[in-house]
Amino acid sequence: MYDVLIAGAGLAGLQAAHLLGTRGLRVALIDRKASLADGIHTTGIFVRKTWEDFALPVEQLGRPIRDVVLYSPARRAMRLTAGRDEFRVGRMGWIYLAMLEQCSRAGVVWIPGTRILGTKPSSTSTSVTIERDGRREEIAARYVIGADGPRSLIARDLGLDRNREFLVGVEDIVAAHDDTPALHCYLDPRLAPGYIAWVVNDGVEAHIGVAGYRHLFDPASSLTTFRASLPQYKDSRLIERRGGLIPVNGILGRIANRNGLLVGDAAGAVSPLTAGGLDAAMRLSSFAADVVAEYLDLGHERVLREYDGSRFRARFVTRRFMRRAIRVASHPLAMELGCALLRTPPLRALVSHIFFARGSFPDVGLPLTANRSLSSALPRL
Repeated sequence: MYDVLIAGAGLAGLQAAHLLGTRGLRVALIDRKASLADGIHTTGIFVRKTWEDFALPVEQLGRPIRDVVLYSPARRAMRLTAGRDEFRVGRMGWIYLAMLEQCSRAGVVWIPGTRILGTKPSSTSTSVTIERDGRREEIAARYVIGADGPRSLIARDLGLDRNREFLVGVEDIVAAHDDTPALHCYLDPRLAPGYIAWVVNDGVEAHIGVAGYRHLFDPASSLTTFRASLPQYKDSRLIERRGGLIPVNGILGRIANRNGLLVGDAAGAVSPLTAGGLDAAMRLSSFAADVVAEYLDLGHERVLREYDGSRFRARFVTRRFMRRAIRVASHPLAMELGCALLRTPPLRALVSHIFFARGSFPDVGLPLTANRSLSSALPRL
């Protein structure tokens, strides 16, 4: 019997596992992968707020990026330059392994190569059926955290909300063409209907990718076409290919009950506009650790009501509206017009705010109770 079982060892699951382990709870962390360095899905773009507030391994963060260049379908460029470092690309395999080492030091039990078959809650605990090494096993825990991605099985089995709107993305990682760090965003519905194509260059590696609505394009073919349009990268040697689903419905409403809760992509904690989710993963998981520890300590279900997606959704109203606008602007001429409007001072200021503002995931936390604070001593919401 574990206190907490965490399904999924991405950034969100690792953060929650470490914080709960340091509180002395018996935590099991399971993941379908045998090694966390395999099968990475995210580009790994960290915003300044994240590396300032959390103890990430600095040596595994790429060179800082200040410049963002937006391209219209006709490749007319608009450059935005921040006054300070705003983005860094993480070497995600090494970051995951470093965080897993922290978890191990905190006493977290690591169970890799595990496939979830089903979850059965009861009044006192939850039983998770897993398969590993060809054998079925049952793991019981007082509480379960679903960090198992955008199509969360934990959410399904516990009756929590599930993501409904997805982008699908694919990217190639190659050696950088030059040593000038920049984030290049291509607004072209022919390449990336509903989202963008991108080149993220940190001076060492370049991530070249496309993402959009799956029913509107073929991601692999679109990526091939995109790379062919970039002379400096079309023949570059492939280091790694990544891909996966990106939930863009905004954070879900019902993300907790008496048996478990959701974090990261499983909770929809991804910006509907930029599709960035690493900062939200760290902050929501830190808050989740507060909630779970307090609930297991006192048994008051009212603390679970604090972990309500409606507390966060207000921050994403504008981004959800802009997500709908991008989805409607499916014709290159409409997008070209939109890009021209972005060059006007008011809209240029808005775009700069979207890319460079410190505010991201809502700053909320648990209230104070008699004689104690429910917040953790580590960076949190």
